[in-house]
Amino acid sequence: MSTTLFSLAFGVGTQNREGAWLEVFYAQPLLNPAAEIVAAIAPILGYSEGNQAITFTTAQASQLAEALRSVDAAQAKLLTRLAESHKPLVATLLAEDGQLSSTPEAYLKLHLLSHRLVKPHGLNLAGIFPLLPNVAWTSQGAIDLAELAEHQLEARLRGELLEVFSVDKFPKMTDYVVPAGVRIADAARLRLGAYVGEGTTVMHEGFVNFNAGTEGPGMIEGRVSAGVFVGKGSDLGGGCSTMGTLSGGGNIVIKVGEGCLIGANAGIGIPLGDRNTVESGLYVTAGTKVKLLDENNQLVKVVKARDLAGQPDLLFRRNSETGAVECKTHKSAIELNEALHAHN
Repeated sequence: MSTTLFSLAFGVGTQNREGAWLEVFYAQPLLNPAAEIVAAIAPILGYSEGNQAITFTTAQASQLAEALRSVDAAQAKLLTRLAESHKPLVATLLAEDGQLSSTPEAYLKLHLLSHRLVKPHGLNLAGIFPLLPNVAWTSQGAIDLAELAEHQLEARLRGELLEVFSVDKFPKMTDYVVPAGVRIADAARLRLGAYVGEGTTVMHEGFVNFNAGTEGPGMIEGRVSAGVFVGKGSDLGGGCSTMGTLSGGGNIVIKVGEGCLIGANAGIGIPLGDRNTVESGLYVTAGTKVKLLDENNQLVKVVKARDLAGQPDLLFRRNSETGAVECKTHKSAIELNEALHAHN
């Protein structure tokens, strides 16, 4: 048996009445856990190899805690708490970062992102959507949609209100992870699997999807779509948008460099280099025709915006008289041409 793992976590979750997992909470997921931990727990769980999600009892939780007491005190303490659970328990062991095959595995990888153990695009998330059931997220936790009406009736008969906050495959991040050093005005607008770097402020209209996020510090008042990562010191203005891999961007990775500003109601469909600015109200897609101006405001050439992807120190604006999209830079015409040729 191999004693090395890519990731390991002990979780407590929710199953429907058929025994299918709806969600899993991992308080302390591990990335590249020590071989001693794996060797200590494998015999108790009956683990031998591969990627597995193994249910275990409260009695086994006590055994696991004892086995880890001299190996990893924090995990031993967690398992001591899990031994008190009235909800189902699961140990998820990933030998490798392969394609997902179970709901507990999917939730573990979302936790790794939101715990800042792995950055966006750092995990294989292939096949995640079929493994995330569409769930009613309620004041009584996750409920299978087929069982929701019965739960609502039962609550009413007890004189209670069962409030449904959302119906979605993804829960809100803060019900599982609250990263240190962040401000979040409306927690419902961050999905589990978001990576929110220290020093990030997400205002009420800001949104951060799974497998996306911010390096921090920064101000997010717009939309960080799936797959988008925002560099240090960058601000996304109110109502602005970033085109993600789930919204028409294909497999293009949209990254916002450091020190960038995307103005209110603006948007991008290309990666931005460091210190880029996009004027308020301007949406720049890969195919947008752009008049490239040098340091003296002289036209160098007309290019498609994709040719400027990743280039630093650019200002994208719309000419208020002609309506043409322009891009200004601090570089000379010669430097611009060299940069474009190097990019191509």
